[in-house]
Amino acid sequence: MSGKIPLLVLIGPTAVGKTSTSIKVAQNLNGEIISADSMQIYEYMDIGTAKVTEDEMENIEHYMVGEILPDEDFSVSDFQDKANEYIEKIYSKGKLPMVVGGTGLYINSLVYNLDFTNAVSNPQLREEYLNEAEIHGNEVLVKKLKKIDPESAERIHINDTKRLVRALEIYHETGNPMSKYYKNFRQPNDDYNIVMIGLNMDRKKLYDRINKRVDIMLESGLIDEVKSLLDKGYDKNLTSLQGLGYKEIISYLNGEYTYDEAIEILKRDSRRFAKRQLTWFRRDKRIKWVMVDEFDSQGEIVKEITEYVEKKLELE
Repeated sequence: MSGKIPLLVLIGPTAVGKTSTSIKVAQNLNGEIISADSMQIYEYMDIGTAKVTEDEMENIEHYMVGEILPDEDFSVSDFQDKANEYIEKIYSKGKLPMVVGGTGLYINSLVYNLDFTNAVSNPQLREEYLNEAEIHGNEVLVKKLKKIDPESAERIHINDTKRLVRALEIYHETGNPMSKYYKNFRQPNDDYNIVMIGLNMDRKKLYDRINKRVDIMLESGLIDEVKSLLDKGYDKNLTSLQGLGYKEIISYLNGEYTYDEAIEILKRDSRRFAKRQLTWFRRDKRIKWVMVDEFDSQGEIVKEITEYVEKKLELE
């Protein structure tokens, strides 16, 4: 066996059952879990992100859950740095590092050699774009980006000023769109001995689970959680509050949607998000897909994954 750190990466669309499955697998493999979810990183945002609770953790250590405030910046580069630190920390304890989540770019920052540290920079140009957005709104940045990098313009949210400016800056400095910049760095990361597992299920069953999860979030107090964030003074335009489950409820609270409209839009956008997640992950041929609805019990799913990982990583 090589001297590389073993790393289990468990991915899949929203509501497929990653959290509970990963905890059972961690118990079997003496693992600890690093969340690769761009929303669960925020404190005070528990219900809308389906954040793992203390009870659900079943004494399995979790990292990158509720570690930053909703108004703090947190980039893919920040995730990459912290996750690499935690992987080392977990391994040094004699445990198996597990990365679990559905944020594609977070996962890619670990399983590919995405080098964010040497990216080009032009502070003066950045300042110009920021001023332009301040005066004319972010629409002007999106319009510019659509002309040079439609892929990034489609992917980056209109309120994510920082990333819109970054995409424009990269194009200006390199002559290449940011989307190409990311694609060119899709070289597998050789620092770790990586095993990737993807959870999936029949599309209709998944969509039913997503709809039901939204209902559970509402019953659990999602609207009060959103009100509480706004009462704490967090701006509705923050990247964190533009996340699924938050922006729709904010629009309802502001009278832009009726309650029923907000819930229907949230369910629809959550289903679309799951579809995009699957499209993203299917590009990586290293992933072993496990169709969870083809098993009779979660115990069987966990057994299948445990045995596969033990064999691939040659664990004792």
